[in-house]
Amino acid sequence: PPELIPEEDRVVKHVLDCLVPYSTTTGGGPLVVNHVTCFPGRGNLIVEYPGTEPGKILSFVGMHMDVVTANPNDWDFDPFSLSIDGDKLRGRGTTDCLGHVALVTELMRKLGERKPKLKSTVVAVFIANEENSAITGVGVDALVKDGLLDKLKGGPLFWIDTADKQPCIGTGGMIPWKLHVTGKLFHSGLAHKAINPLELGMEALKEIQLRFYKDFPPHPNEQVYGFATPSTMKPTQWSYPGGGINQIPGECTLSGDVRLTPFYNVKDVMEKLQEYVDDINENIDELDTQGPVSKYILHDENLRGSLTLTFDEAMSGVACDLDSRGFHVLCKATEEAVGYVKPYSITGTLPLIRELQVRYISFSSSCSSDLLSI
Repeated sequence: PPELIPEEDRVVKHVLDCLVPYSTTTGGGPLVVNHVTCFPGRGNLIVEYPGTEPGKILSFVGMHMDVVTANPNDWDFDPFSLSIDGDKLRGRGTTDCLGHVALVTELMRKLGERKPKLKSTVVAVFIANEENSAITGVGVDALVKDGLLDKLKGGPLFWIDTADKQPCIGTGGMIPWKLHVTGKLFHSGLAHKAINPLELGMEALKEIQLRFYKDFPPHPNEQVYGFATPSTMKPTQWSYPGGGINQIPGECTLSGDVRLTPFYNVKDVMEKLQEYVDDINENIDELDTQGPVSKYILHDENLRGSLTLTFDEAMSGVACDLDSRGFHVLCKATEEAVGYVKPYSITGTLPLIRELQVRYISFSSSCSSDLLSI
């Protein structure tokens, strides 16, 4: 989105075809099926298998029915049709996350068909709109807002997304940032009359990074959770308005992100970054310069270079409850199925997981980039 809008109901139709025959809708079974649509063609599906003890519950959430875009020229096989290669089913979305949609659908179908007596109610939540954040109010955020997941707080919640053999027990927060640098445009042959925003941006970012890593060093819990990296703050893009090679531009923008382990608070980091920028602006003449005529203040013209920091929507990371029953059961099952268990964490970011954990307190997960027991 916004150019391409998924139609998750195309997937919902297949899931319903499989589960409705075993549902209360047709009288053919115990499954309670709720197709929740907040936007035409973009439905979510909540499927419930009732247990025998009120209040006991287990849930699988996050099996999303949208997929990323695909250019057939970049694929070794046709992404838009299903093909078989040995024991692999190949096609766009089979790993992220339609394979999980199929797996959990089969689980719920088997429950509806065989009707085992379980103490816990089992709930599966198939969601729309996981792959993008440009459009909101469509997927799990809408379900949370409308209170449709409130009952899940009574037991372990497993977030099911991309494939891995080991439990993912932590993810990182993300703070997208932009640092706009204002200087003074001038001919590069008269560099003493310019304020070079590229040099100012480089030196300012270096200072911001030094302060960030001092204030948010590797946290002791990162080793406990097996995070591959600590928190990081770095640029990923650089842009400027354009111009000739012999022209020092008047402005530029550095963009990047903070990937934050869940043991630090996103709001605290954003406030600190703003503090850094405010202090650098106030003391801009103390930044290092490059060469004898490089400067960030033109006193005779009463001009100063300046920095403006802005943020896009930030998301928090999550650390799963390592004392939860859901986590211990997941580890035991992994060891039995794979032969060993080695939980891990990454600073990839998932939407709304931390909010679910804070809201529902209890949690458990499974992910390569995305599978979690909160």
